[in-house]
Amino acid sequence: MQLKDTYPLYLNNKAAQPNTDLAVTDKFTGEVAFRTALATPDIIEEAIAGAERAAPAMAKLASFEKQGVLEHCVSRFRERFDELAYALCVEAGKPIKDAEGEVTRLIDTFKIAAEESTRNYGEVQPLDISARAKGYMGMWKRVPIGPCSFISPFNFPLNLAAHKIAPAIAVGCPFVMKPASMTPLGAIIMGEVLAECDILPEGAFSILPASRDGAGLFTTDERLKFLSFTGSPEVGWALKAKAGKKPVVLELGGNAAVVVDKDADLDHALERIIFGAFYQSGQSCIGVQRIIIHEDIYDEFKAMLVEKTASLVSGDPKDRDTFIGPMISVKEATRLKGWIDDAVKAGAKLLCGGKLEGAMLEATLLEGVPDDCDANREEAFGPLANLSKFSTWEEAMAVVNDSRFGLQTGIFTRDIHKVLDAWDELHVGGVVVNDVSSYRVDNMPYGGVKDSGLGREGIRFAMEDMTEIRNLVIRRA
Repeated sequence: MQLKDTYPLYLNNKAAQPNTDLAVTDKFTGEVAFRTALATPDIIEEAIAGAERAAPAMAKLASFEKQGVLEHCVSRFRERFDELAYALCVEAGKPIKDAEGEVTRLIDTFKIAAEESTRNYGEVQPLDISARAKGYMGMWKRVPIGPCSFISPFNFPLNLAAHKIAPAIAVGCPFVMKPASMTPLGAIIMGEVLAECDILPEGAFSILPASRDGAGLFTTDERLKFLSFTGSPEVGWALKAKAGKKPVVLELGGNAAVVVDKDADLDHALERIIFGAFYQSGQSCIGVQRIIIHEDIYDEFKAMLVEKTASLVSGDPKDRDTFIGPMISVKEATRLKGWIDDAVKAGAKLLCGGKLEGAMLEATLLEGVPDDCDANREEAFGPLANLSKFSTWEEAMAVVNDSRFGLQTGIFTRDIHKVLDAWDELHVGGVVVNDVSSYRVDNMPYGGVKDSGLGREGIRFAMEDMTEIRNLVIRRA
């Protein structure tokens, strides 16, 4: 399979090629794989104006019409499955099996949205709660919030873009999207598929690769009534401060923990933790970074983890045997290698991995990382996990909570009382039992607390954020 040399942006539903200024590299070879158009401030302005003009017509689309658009996308994504997976493998450096998994999730996300597009319910409310309201009745419905602004990240360039685009279509909101400059192709292909839907009014969508400097309009423009951002905490909170009156949903970072209790199925825990820590080279905000193991099984499980981690195959992500591909850039790989070296200098023990060649960083396990090291306190966002031990469940819960982040946590235990304690006590957006923090199904509420973000994704929950309640009161004459 081969990619095109150039790709357009999508402005007000149509492909446009004003330039070829954005060079996107093959993350394994480092060579330019293709070029795309880069949106200028004038183009972004035109897209926002188009979304504002399209809002009334988008709001009037019938449920079956919105469902038809989403079902068309599902059908076309299935037809273009191999193309989407290959594009993801090239632009993100994602091992091909992981890339295929993400395309499957892309399809699932649009399927869920197609189903939910006909379920935008309201409610009839009795108002006659006192004599003054006798003869009055009320009801409310949800209406589209208006033009939306979406900024998506590099690590899941298909599915995390889908979690913004699909619910917007399901509720009838026009949108402008800025995909990550390092991985814009997935969103561009989604634009190509949406452009096949003539029922969408002009201005219903624009997909605009743009430089960070040129992207301020995505946040500050008051014509945009909602902002959804997925990316780093530093950027996300800064955007929220500039967003003005519009509602904001932020899906940000994490240094997720898993807890392995002494009664856990260790073979199952091993399989899932290796996946959670190292799939797509650890570049997931809910990837396993802190592995907290009961002292009674610590030595046994540590040996299992080290043996399995050391056996992981690194290399070309296009090779189906590859488990560890490149990180998104040499800069990011070098940054994380520095964190590993700093932790070792501070007293941590390197159990395996730690070698760097270009953007390829070996899957790495550390033990005894001091609390104040970046490798423990910050988001690694790469193939690194740290081991520590605990003696009581209360101690393990305290270690999980000792973080400025709070996305999801995995716990491996067969004790229902510990499960319920964790659900009550952990300051996270989600607790996953007998699986890893990185487990997600695309219809569930997903998001974090503390520095990990604000609000929830998951199609139904995103649809709520992209709508407003409009009340109606009737006095019966």
